[in-house]
Amino acid sequence: MDPIITLRGVTKRYGGSTLPALDAVDLDIEPGRITAVMGPSGCGKSTLLNLIGALDRPTAGEIVLDGIRVDRLSESEAARFRRTRVGFVFQFFHLLEDLTVRENVAVPAVLAGRRRGEADAVADEMLAQLGLAAFRDKFPATLSGGERQRLAIARAVVNEPTILLADEPTGALDRRNGEVALALLEDLNRRGQTIVLVTHDERLAEQAAGRIVSLVDGSIAADRRPRLVA
Repeated sequence: MDPIITLRGVTKRYGGSTLPALDAVDLDIEPGRITAVMGPSGCGKSTLLNLIGALDRPTAGEIVLDGIRVDRLSESEAARFRRTRVGFVFQFFHLLEDLTVRENVAVPAVLAGRRRGEADAVADEMLAQLGLAAFRDKFPATLSGGERQRLAIARAVVNEPTILLADEPTGALDRRNGEVALALLEDLNRRGQTIVLVTHDERLAEQAAGRIVSLVDGSIAADRRPRLVA
């Protein structure tokens, strides 16, 4: 199976730091899987996600996602790439608090070029799938933590991205809501969504991921498959 993401010699240095955040990382990620990225704080996990998602640029190396050289994109091309190819789910949701639940989901669709009526219809469909239809006209502040994370997931996948990048998506949730959010990600994966998941939670990684990549000091220290995948 050809990889959907390829990193070759990817290094990231931040100004003033003597050590790289990522150090000559080579990594292939297969489509249709959940790949978990683990490691201690400061090991480069979030940096890796940001580089794959074109939120940042590598200091050196190549990043290819679905045939696109991500590291060569201009600022405008990177913005278009993020709108259409990548979905982001963050630990602290990053919702637009002055917009309704439906508007939060519709905004990415509008930015990707859909007409407002079509974007609203797609948002309503996504909210129904994730059990949030009853909250359509409410504001994010009125939702529980679990509901806010479901909303964040709905927003991330409304444009049917090639890949979903999830940075500690259960980190701000209690155990029950964390399990609900994880179940949603697993369901998306069963439907074919490729997911790269950053987590500190080894139990979560063992349960959800077909592959676990461990980073230490910006380098890959281990790469294993905890369970058989089809």
